[in-house]
Amino acid sequence: MQEHKARRRFGQNFLVDNQIIQRILDSIAPQHDQHVVEIGPGLGALTEGLAEASGQLTLVELDRDLFARLEQRFGTEQRVKLVQGDALKVDFYDIAASHSSQRLRLVGNLPYNISTPLMFHFFEHAAVVDDMTFMLQREVALRLLAAPGSANYGRLSVMTQFHCHGHLVVEAPPEAFNPAPKVHSAVVRLIPHTPPLEAPEAQRCFADIVRDAFSQRRKTLRNSLRRRLSAEHIEQAGINPGERPEKLSVESFVQLTQVALQQG
Repeated sequence: MQEHKARRRFGQNFLVDNQIIQRILDSIAPQHDQHVVEIGPGLGALTEGLAEASGQLTLVELDRDLFARLEQRFGTEQRVKLVQGDALKVDFYDIAASHSSQRLRLVGNLPYNISTPLMFHFFEHAAVVDDMTFMLQREVALRLLAAPGSANYGRLSVMTQFHCHGHLVVEAPPEAFNPAPKVHSAVVRLIPHTPPLEAPEAQRCFADIVRDAFSQRRKTLRNSLRRRLSAEHIEQAGINPGERPEKLSVESFVQLTQVALQQG
């Protein structure tokens, strides 16, 4: 089969550094009773190691040419299932239900151009996910883990930390990939926890408040949340209405959500 040429429209940069590949596999350490889902396996840098160690492996690949390569290599493996399609449209609850554990471990070198919407999609399925290990643009990785008040802290930080706790696994320079991207990359491991607001309607309200608060981050909460909460309601949550959203912790956004829910 001829060499695959990376496609810019799919954000393809293939990991080729064997040391980093091994660091990632060591961090994941899949077990024989676990169901691992690899998002965008590409040329299979991680796939061989995942297939050997996991009980079941599901590969989700959008690129038809790469899917054909994966099918040629893994199509006869009973413990490997291939899904040709867009990860943004995959129902991970359905995939989880196909294994006796009904749990998933998500892994992937995520396309940098759609990494943020992918993360939000994964959060919607966090209830059946044990952990997520993703290669991301370093800037995005830092945003996921950023603390309140820091330059990288924003909507993605709040939503990530609402659903998960996490840490940086390893950083990867551009030369670890082919073709080399123009940015540095990093691997993050995220472990879902029980969110402080469990009811679906409360989670939706939380997500809406966070989105509105950061829609114009230069604005104070009094202005950005005025359609949902008055200054008095914000004060009721124990928060200064003149504060800017990047100063608020996840817990503060939870308090705002609880006040909003009380208002109906």
